[in-house]
Amino acid sequence: MKNVVAIQAFRDNYIWLIPTENSNVIIVDPGDERPLLQHLRDHRLTPVAIIITHQCHDHVDGISPILEQYSIPVYGPASEAIPGMSHPLKEGDLITFDNALQLRVLDLPGHTAGHVGYYQPTGAGALFCGDTLFGAGCGRLHSGLYDKMFHSLQKIAALPNETQLYCAHEYTQANLNFAIELEPDNRDIQARILRTDALRAQHQPTLPSTLIEEKSTNPFLRCHTPTIMAAAQRYAEENGLPLPIDAAATFRTIRDWKNHF
Repeated sequence: MKNVVAIQAFRDNYIWLIPTENSNVIIVDPGDERPLLQHLRDHRLTPVAIIITHQCHDHVDGISPILEQYSIPVYGPASEAIPGMSHPLKEGDLITFDNALQLRVLDLPGHTAGHVGYYQPTGAGALFCGDTLFGAGCGRLHSGLYDKMFHSLQKIAALPNETQLYCAHEYTQANLNFAIELEPDNRDIQARILRTDALRAQHQPTLPSTLIEEKSTNPFLRCHTPTIMAAAQRYAEENGLPLPIDAAATFRTIRDWKNHF
């Protein structure tokens, strides 16, 4: 997807701006209105909609101040408490903007019970995945929904390999430190660490990534591989946990490991 802009908010959030026609943009997950409104003014952009992936405060707290200045629709997951939501959404819904852009809603529960993503299938494809998938990582499970998160990640993994992944946080460096702990001989992870360090040294985003890049470096998309399964079994043995016997159990083990890493 061309010309998508990342607006940094708080310490590590990204608010994404998706262009449609002329100077119109869609706002994704505005947790803080201040940098966003300044960017809109500076670049003479007109927002036409807000789309929300889930209800966490750092994704929704900017909605009400934005609506005070712009009368625009707010799209979000039907089962979550989204301020100002005018268009509740569910799996498979299609939303079209300015006759130029169509997004399909994917249910991606796990980080929260009602989390959704927005998939744009044309061209290389793009997914705005909120806090489900991160660069080399995945979101924390606020509700203990391990199985749901595992299946949400499998749903993402089934998309085309060239899909661009627009995550909501700049966590890639820290996540790669965990990934290399699990797979120290993974050359793709080693190379990604070098690329990521170079970008962050220049204060540049490491996102979007591509799905094929995540499949080769993200342990949470590699739970079926012998190296990740072996690492999970070692961790379980050392910590008196049940030994994982399949990919889903491996995911649960390494997600717990990451929580304490």
